[in-house]
Amino acid sequence: MFQAGHFFTSPMCPRAAVGATSARRRGLALAYAFCVLSIGAIGARAEESPLMPDNIIFVTSTGYWEESADPLEATDKNTAAPTDIAGQAASVQRGYYKLVAVRQPEGNTHIFLQQIATGDAGPTVVSSAELDEFSGMKAYVTDIRPETSDGVARQPGLFATVYLKTDPKALEPETWTVLIDDIGDIKVERETN
Repeated sequence: MFQAGHFFTSPMCPRAAVGATSARRRGLALAYAFCVLSIGAIGARAEESPLMPDNIIFVTSTGYWEESADPLEATDKNTAAPTDIAGQAASVQRGYYKLVAVRQPEGNTHIFLQQIATGDAGPTVVSSAELDEFSGMKAYVTDIRPETSDGVARQPGLFATVYLKTDPKALEPETWTVLIDDIGDIKVERETN
């Protein structure tokens, strides 16, 4: 690890001054030792609990959804907030969709659709389901792209394009679309142009 009198540079630790006094060198040596231990602890923590599993190969967040807890809601024309029949503000849950491509041990890919709620405490997974249409193909996913890259959905729902190969030796991937309309119906179709 660290040897007294041996100085090194690290982006997280400052470089030692060349003409430092011995007391200052000891202080710098302790600071370097602390930096080395801190970097080691961060690396150990990263090894213990990775942020994402290694088999996740693509994640695309796109689209949006919104639903009221009250099925009989009516929108007040003077405000943008939905209201219930008594005119009180109805609780509205909002969020976005996420497509996650997970490589399987045999090499093909399964795709999961997640509905993510946004709130004061941060994002929360509301639902997660495997899209069996892709799993049944035993496909190799090469890319997933949202409808737009600006992150702004113009209307409720989701539109994403999945590029895949059912034969890993194929030169060009097939193009499939995942569509969720404004009432939540999901369609997975091969793109035809």
